[in-house]
Parts: sequence; C-alpha cells; structure tokens
Amino acid sequence: MNSELENVIQSLKIFDTHEHMNKETDYVEKGPDILCDLFENYIPADLRVAGASEEAIKLLLDQGESDLEKRWSGVAAAWTHCQFTGYGEAVRLIARDVYGLDEITPAGLEKVAHKALQLRQPGERLRILRDEGNYDHIQVDDFVWECVPDESGADFFLYDLSWVNFANGDLQLEALLKVTGVEVINFDTLREALAVVFQKYAGCAIAVKTQHAYNRTLLWRERSDAELQPVLDKVLTGHELSLDETLTLGDWCLARGVELAIEHNLPVKIHTGYYAGQGYMPVERIKPGNLCALLIRYPQAHFVLMHIGYPYQQEMIALAKHFPNVWVDMCWSWSIDPYSAADFVRRLIHAAPSNKVFAFGGDTFWPNASVAYSRQMRRWLTFALQGEVTDGYLTEAQAIRLATQFLQDNQRACFDIEGTRAHIKAALA
Repeated sequence: MNSELENVIQSLKIFDTHEHMNKETDYVEKGPDILCDLFENYIPADLRVAGASEEAIKLLLDQGESDLEKRWSGVAAAWTHCQFTGYGEAVRLIARDVYGLDEITPAGLEKVAHKALQLRQPGERLRILRDEGNYDHIQVDDFVWECVPDESGADFFLYDLSWVNFANGDLQLEALLKVTGVEVINFDTLREALAVVFQKYAGCAIAVKTQHAYNRTLLWRERSDAELQPVLDKVLTGHELSLDETLTLGDWCLARGVELAIEHNLPVKIHTGYYAGQGYMPVERIKPGNLCALLIRYPQAHFVLMHIGYPYQQEMIALAKHFPNVWVDMCWSWSIDPYSAADFVRRLIHAAPSNKVFAFGGDTFWPNASVAYSRQMRRWLTFALQGEVTDGYLTEAQAIRLATQFLQDNQRACFDIEGTRAHIKAALA
C-alpha cells in the first residue's frame, strides 16, 4: 500500500525547468523509432564505457537499418552492464511504460516497434509531456537566441535565451548583424547589439541559459572595457585569439548577459558539473565554486546552477546555503546518479533553505525520455523524503510540503512563468 507521501509525489504536476526538446516538426517528421526512443538519450555514454564500440552505437541508432536484431546485437553485452545505472533505469522505464517490455529482446522489439511510429503524430509530443508526464510546462534550451512562441503549445513550451556562444567568446558576428541590424565595430556597438538581442527576445523567454563549462572553465573574472578592446580588435580583423583572450571576451560577454538578464527580470541558468558523453571531462573547470566571483559581483541576479554540480554536490549545497541569489536545479542529476541525487536532497534539507531547489528537468530531446526521467525522479524523491520521515527528521505532512515546494512552488517564485505566458499570448495576438 502506497503512503500518502508517495501518492502525492506521484500526482503532483511538475514544473520542468530544463529540456532540449526537439520541435514538433522534428518529432513528427524525423522522430525516433523504437530503438532511438529507448537509447537516443544519455545511455550511449554508459554503453561505450562498458565496452560497446562506436560502430555498434552508430548502428543501434541508425533508423535507416530495418533489422532491429542486427542493430541490437552490437550493444546487447554492454547493456547487461548498464541496465541498472541511472541512465539504464530510464531506458527500462521507457521500455516498460511505453512499449510494455519487461526485458529488451529482439523478438520483443519487433513485436511493438510499430508503436513508436504511431506516436509520431501532430499534438502527440505535447500530450505525452502534459498528460503522461503530468507537467505544467517545460523550459527548453534549443541553443539559440531567438525565443519565439511555439504554436504547438504556446503556454507549455517556454524557451531559454541561449548565451553559451557569447560566454565562450564566440560572437557570431554575421548572425548577430542579421538578427540585430547592429554592425559591431567596437565594444560600444557590441553592447548595443547584445542589448538588441534582449529587446527582441527577452519578453517571450523564461530564462537565460549557458553551458560554457563544456568548452572552458567556469572560473569567471571581471573584465574591463579597456581589456576587451584589443581582443575585440583581433576578432574584427579576423585574427585568432589565444586562450586567455578568448576567456577575456567570454567573461566580458557573460557579465553583459547577466546585466541584461537583471534588467529584463530573467534568471540565469548555468551548467555546472558533469559532462554528457564520455572520455573527456577536465574536472577542475566544472566546479560550481568557480562561479563565486560572478555570484558576488551580481547579487541582484537570480542564478540557477544546474545538475547539483555533480560530483561536487557538497560545494553546491554550500553555495545554496550562502548566497541568496543562488538556486539549485536538480535537472539531469537523477539519471546521472539517482542515489547521490536522493542523498543530495536529504543533505540540502538540513543545510540550506528549502526554497532554493528545483527537483526536475529531464534534459532530453524526445518526450518519452523526459517522462521516463520524471518517473525516475518521482521514485527517488519519494525514497529520499520517505527516508527523512522513517528516520524521524520530518513528519509526513512536512515531507509532502517539501515535495510541493521542490516540484512547483520554488519554480513559481524564481521564474516569471505567468508573465512569460502573457508576453507569448500577446505576441501571437
């Protein structure tokens, strides 16, 4: 018999703060077949680490190959080693809940493969997320500046304004000119162009997002206009920048993005911690503590630090405890390492204010994967909060209150969700 806590967590509507969800036309026209629906998320990294070859992974995800047994055979051995990881658990949830498969076998795949194609219909992407996942909305980073209404679900699909290229010191001058009409010739015109990006797109944006930790250190330094000018001169004359010059430009642009986010009342989401993929992760540059100078410099900003900084969870808890302008987003963390994510919840409850954490973002491209990750989260969040109740640290009523905060209330307080929806509605009028 389920506890009241478990029933509430299973029934709560989720405010999903991070996805990379593909657009409606991509889902309908180029969406996943059954093997891609199961495996075109994060699990290929675990499969490679377990010994599957690059050729086997490529074949697994090749929808042009109709022989499902052939595609599966190259990764079957590696799957036996990965099925119980967080990524593997999500795959098993898709297999069970979407396709009715308790075990992945060639015969089983062949029997239910048609279901994947049946799902790729207009409106189905929204239905899966809204009804099967029980989401209020999802916040999507589609890696571009433009935040325009998504007419397949205008009040459901809310978009981040991407700042990653600027934080990486990549100005994309041709695209910037095309979007803003401002020709960048010095730092004053660069400021102007960046401001125009916000003027055009901030109203329909839910946040500003950057994942520059994949390309450079999170360590931030304040850079003056005087420092920037010679670097910008090199960019404008087509000269290649050194690493230090690239960091100078990236730091300067990140600061301008934060200032504009404050002006337009948008939180700033920053990837911290673990890398997707495998084989390359300089851990010294992914620590959330590298951002302390930025957090101190801009106390008015709302910084949303993502993925619990894994494997630096304790550092993230310290930041959430110390900085009023920091929120922690647990997006992706449940599938990276669900046991550590559950432990993080319990530790954070006893260290930091409870209004400083968002419990879920799937960080996925396809709807069934997102829903599977949300079910994984609901299971492990129940495990964490039930542990607090069982050990006598919380009453069940207190645990239910915290679950509601983590899944809904904290997001409402940090993001201007209704204001963004109103801007989108006006833009479509």
